[in-house]
Amino acid sequence: MQKSPTLLWFRDDLRLADNSALAAATELGSPIIPIFIWAPEEAANWAPGAASKWFLSQSLESLSAEFRKHGGELVIRKGDSLKTLTEIIEHTGAKRVFWNRRYASPLREIDTVIKRALRNDGIEVESFNSSLLNEPHTVSNGAGKPYKVYTPYWKKVKDRKIEPITELDYTSMEFPKEYPRTLALEELNLLPSKQWPKKFNRCWEVSEEAAQKHLQVFLDHRAEDYDVARDIPNKKGTSSLSPYLRWGLIGPRQIIHALKSKYDMNTVGPETYSKEIYWREFAYNVLYHYPRTPDMPLQEKYSDFPWESDDELMSSWQSGQTGYPIVDAGMRQMYQTGWMHNRVRMIVSSLLVKHLLQDWREGARWFWDSLVDADLASNTLGWQWSGGCGADAAPYFRIFNPITQGKKFDPDGEYVKQWVPELSNVPPKYIHEPWEASNHELECYGLDLGTDYPKPVIEHSLGRKRALEALATLKNS
Repeated sequence: MQKSPTLLWFRDDLRLADNSALAAATELGSPIIPIFIWAPEEAANWAPGAASKWFLSQSLESLSAEFRKHGGELVIRKGDSLKTLTEIIEHTGAKRVFWNRRYASPLREIDTVIKRALRNDGIEVESFNSSLLNEPHTVSNGAGKPYKVYTPYWKKVKDRKIEPITELDYTSMEFPKEYPRTLALEELNLLPSKQWPKKFNRCWEVSEEAAQKHLQVFLDHRAEDYDVARDIPNKKGTSSLSPYLRWGLIGPRQIIHALKSKYDMNTVGPETYSKEIYWREFAYNVLYHYPRTPDMPLQEKYSDFPWESDDELMSSWQSGQTGYPIVDAGMRQMYQTGWMHNRVRMIVSSLLVKHLLQDWREGARWFWDSLVDADLASNTLGWQWSGGCGADAAPYFRIFNPITQGKKFDPDGEYVKQWVPELSNVPPKYIHEPWEASNHELECYGLDLGTDYPKPVIEHSLGRKRALEALATLKNS
């Protein structure tokens, strides 16, 4: 007689390898019923955006294929999570539900409610850590408070022993003879009606295997020089693992263990990359302890900052028509690929919140909808960093100059020309400030400034002056 099954509830941990909940369920020797429940309303204001849903759809398709390869099936449902789990339990006679923990509010509160309700019904419920090196509740400063600055946080956790990768014997996975009903993936309507995400198919291979390929390429060819190469947007100097981490097609334990097995972690490049993984951990630490930060500044004084709402400026920024080539290149890269180089993310966000005085939350919302790696913790921390109002934030008076940033990190304009083809004939001398070229020179380049490509929406020194004046009103209030 077959044992009662274990429900394995997948959320943002869409892989088989190093999956703590899956490994624990497999060790029981009972049939496993893998489940994914699409319940975006439970995330309240931060349900996945359009680009992220595209990546989720591809991830679920890949996960389904992996289970089929091993003789199982991923059950897909939509609706209230507790109600759906209860229905499946009643249908299958399952006695256990396992999952990997989530850390964003209100999802973790929902998980607590579900755990309590199921246990009250006599169901065994166990949750596991599979997405962080150090869970937020395990890290605090000497006063027992959560960290708000990255460096002391990193010093606290950097030498902690990392849990070993959870080994899984795929041949020992058992599945039931019959499954509860499942929806077709298409019934979740994850793919947006907009045409632009169709371009993503050319940019991303979405699978657990693809994540491992990205990791191996990075380790073999990029990690050693990462500390320098990561800032050059035209160079493939990053790992490109962020969307795979977002949906759990790879986990941080896998990355750090692989990095340490190949490199001395005192080497600058690998150490710098490991700090990026810990920066992600720090982001989750902040989100967990300060759950209102996606919508409110961590530094409360910035609640009264005099943002200026301007739909025309926002539209120029969103469409990559600001007149600042490095900014426009980044915004167009994001639109076409669902991803933007991290150095450029800092440049485009600085322009929006400082030169243009647009609310950082408007930028965060646009990134949330446009990035395949849209992660609430990292997105929030990044935008509050740019806005000067969050944890370990750049001071508001530190204002990136998009011209000098472009010259420093894209000196020949190769990145700009890839994404802003209107400027393809402009030489490096003028590529980051084409308005400095004479009319005769512009004519030679085939560029009618103001028609073929816009003039800057605001002159840099004026934008900087406005930003500082806005900051001064906050200080004086």
